Amino acid sequence: MRTPALFLSLAVGLTPATAAPPEGYFELKPGVTLESGDSWQDSGRHFRLFGVQACLRGTAYTDKAGVRRDCGEASLAVLAAYIADTHPVCAQVAQSAGTVFASCYATIGRDRLDLANLMISSGFAFASLDERGLPHHTPYAVMEQAVREKKVGLWQFDDVQHPALLLGQRAADGGASP
Repeated sequence: MRTPALFLSLAVGLTPATAAPPEGYFELKPGVTLESGDSWQDSGRHFRLFGVQACLRGTAYTDKAGVRRDCGEASLAVLAAYIADTHPVCAQVAQSAGTVFASCYATIGRDRLDLANLMISSGFAFASLDERGLPHHTPYAVMEQAVREKKVGLWQFDDVQHPALLLGQRAADGGASP
């Protein structure tokens, strides 16, 4: 029987942040090519954080100073910061049309936290929806609603639009950009 990597690392005095990822997980390291606040490329493979939809690049919101900002760039910056600061590890949960969907957890102190939930709870990402308009992961939609009500992150700006609405409009318009 194999000893789990996490148990072994704790037994020899390593903290989870310095231990090798558990079997089946891979590190999400700074230096990957971020495409958006929910996707990246690494070694020629395309990855996307499962259950999350970042703000779309090229869409805008107006900050409190009245300056128009790129919403997608804001999501991307927060994802980059979480990657740099929390050293996430990820596991593949699905694959579709060349995209690996991954579930990741970040280490903050001694806590391991769901990276998707961190993005949503900070107000810089949204629960992704399926083709029926239902969330891929219901707890993310519940978190999103709570964050929206508290006006956290991007939700503090009156003109932020949920990317699912923009993607739905784009699909209805035959694929034209929002």
